[in-house]
Amino acid sequence: MANSLYLKDKTATVCGYPISIFFIVVNEFCERFSYYGMRAVLVLYFKYFLRWDDDFATTIYHTFVALCYLTPILGAIVADSWLGKFKTIVYLSIVYAVGQVILAVSAIHDITDANKDGTPDNMSFHIALSMVGLILIALGTGGIKPCVAAFGGDQFQDHQEKQRSTFFSIFYLSINAGSLLSTVITPILRGQECGIHTKQKCYPLAFGVPAALMVVALIVFIVGSRMYNKTAPQGNIMVKVCKCIGFAVKNRFKHRAPQYPKRDHWMDWAEEKYDKLLIAQVKMVLKVLFLYIPLPMFWALFDQQGSRWTLQATTMDGDFGLLVIQPDQMQTVNPILILILVPIVDSVLYPLISKCKLNFTPLRRMTVGMFLAALAFVAAALVQIQIDKTLPTFPSSTVGQAKFINMLNNPLPIKAGSNGFTLNAFKANEDYLTFDKPFELQLGVRDTYHTTIQNGTRNTIVIIQNGPHLEPKAFSDITAKPEQGANAMRFLNGFASALNVTVGNQDFGLIVTNNMSDYVAVPQGDAQFKIRNNAQECVYSQKLGFGSSFTIIIPSTFAFGPNCDSSIQSVVDIRPNTIHMAWMIPQYFLITAGEVVFSVTGLEFSYSQAPSNMKSVLQAGWLLTVAVGNIIVLIVAEAATLSDQWAEYILFASLLVLVCIIFAVMAYFYTYIDPTKVEAQFAQNKPEEKKRKSLEMACKDSFKHDKEDRRSSDSSSDEEEAKQTKI
Repeated sequence: MANSLYLKDKTATVCGYPISIFFIVVNEFCERFSYYGMRAVLVLYFKYFLRWDDDFATTIYHTFVALCYLTPILGAIVADSWLGKFKTIVYLSIVYAVGQVILAVSAIHDITDANKDGTPDNMSFHIALSMVGLILIALGTGGIKPCVAAFGGDQFQDHQEKQRSTFFSIFYLSINAGSLLSTVITPILRGQECGIHTKQKCYPLAFGVPAALMVVALIVFIVGSRMYNKTAPQGNIMVKVCKCIGFAVKNRFKHRAPQYPKRDHWMDWAEEKYDKLLIAQVKMVLKVLFLYIPLPMFWALFDQQGSRWTLQATTMDGDFGLLVIQPDQMQTVNPILILILVPIVDSVLYPLISKCKLNFTPLRRMTVGMFLAALAFVAAALVQIQIDKTLPTFPSSTVGQAKFINMLNNPLPIKAGSNGFTLNAFKANEDYLTFDKPFELQLGVRDTYHTTIQNGTRNTIVIIQNGPHLEPKAFSDITAKPEQGANAMRFLNGFASALNVTVGNQDFGLIVTNNMSDYVAVPQGDAQFKIRNNAQECVYSQKLGFGSSFTIIIPSTFAFGPNCDSSIQSVVDIRPNTIHMAWMIPQYFLITAGEVVFSVTGLEFSYSQAPSNMKSVLQAGWLLTVAVGNIIVLIVAEAATLSDQWAEYILFASLLVLVCIIFAVMAYFYTYIDPTKVEAQFAQNKPEEKKRKSLEMACKDSFKHDKEDRRSSDSSSDEEEAKQTKI
């Protein structure tokens, strides 16, 4: 009875579809949400939490992505040769979920923040946990990648071809839906503030939600266990192909001497051990894999959307009016454009090109896709050049910088070294001055000071009245753009008594007269600063952009009451980001258009040129090109000595154009084949081959019998001669 129920569960359908596929689709949606959500904020986690520089963060990011695309080969071999798809998915999903949980835990700064200052005291612990988590995630996501779609296909019977085709469409829709939603949601979660002792950007939540979704994916998949059609492992074709190639190479090396006759193809040296049909199939696969050699360069550019382009967005203005976009949310432009461009290209562009009688072959489409990706990086370089113009020039290790603020209620002439200027009351000079040696500072006509600005630092020198003399008072300024789009704000109190300033739930502390507060990070938007003195309060408002720094001067003329904020002055230390993120849309459009005509066409071409039983080999080869592309990025990021980011973009674009030309030449000499015809030809030759072999065997047997008869005859005549001799 139990067995019959089990069979009934497995064959139960809804609208003609096996019930089991609904568990698989939900599982895939949750898993893709988990992966892309975690990956969307990963490079910012490296930069802002682990405190790695841009180059090292990019290197580790692409090392992780490369590992994610190397492990599918391992997953396919394990599933097909030992465990089967179901057990492989379950076991590696557990590894995957554990990795996500470990990564989320590694982002909790309070774990090692013993002094409760908001900075982890043992960063090595967090780095170690992060790396363990990422390795487990790479093993999990890569290992199940080749199994889930194939396992879904196994749920259909032979008469359900139409439903199977629809399933794959729904399956890939769930992938894009998970990707799109996660790249929107997890940056929002990251932007929240959380913590036990101090509030920080909430990376634990940004990683924790994807971890929870991965646990949900695992549970949903296991719940459907009794309904699945589980096929036993039947051996992995990739292993067989590798063994065949290995034997051919080994046999050719053994027979490298000139006396051995040459063969038409080096794979023909496997004929001593392997079937001719298998050898012909391997030849077809190798022909396509040879075309894969230039392809990693495309992925080297494409996958930088999650690294270099995200870091580029951190220096831009994300205010879209009613909507404020976080840097990592710009990655959502890609899946949105995919959903728009794929139907347009398939239904409009390709038919239009066909009507124009243009032979737009798959390989030509791929060439165009590579060229579009190169143009995307040229566009990124042009945007970067404009960004660089707006970035502050921070002092090098050989010079120092300083600006001056006049806290007197009258204009003040100042001479600093060779620089002479006059500052109005409660004003500062617009730009920092650079000093490479000690200088003489003259204030007004009477007061002169010998001043030294420490190399590599920025300083604000405040001029105050101290009795009959003017006195300079130096304060250290920040020497980097504020992180994560925040604004570094501080207050200079020229009021006659100490003041307390707050913004939201942040406190600048008690600021005594003629002193400066520490910097406080304030998010973008309309900031409301509350200035208090005992029971009195004044609210000062300032609209803040992204990545700026201001010193807000409360002058000696300040007074509580109506219009109390009118006398408050704001001095720019670092200008806000002024290049809008909308300028990144052209580069995203170009890279996505390139992906549509390159990636989709590439898979379609590969499948059309490969034998029916070796699609998985080409899938593995395709994923391998993605892995190699990411390895190229980490090599360039570490090896290139380019100081300007725009120059690195141009370097990648140039390399891809060069590779594009090489690929175009390779494509020109490529001859398209029909694998089914080749396989059918071998199938027709098999009976003749068998007949020929049987005739050869018959001839050999006949020859053998003739030899035995001759030997028997010779033996009889010898015996007769011996008898006659005896007589």
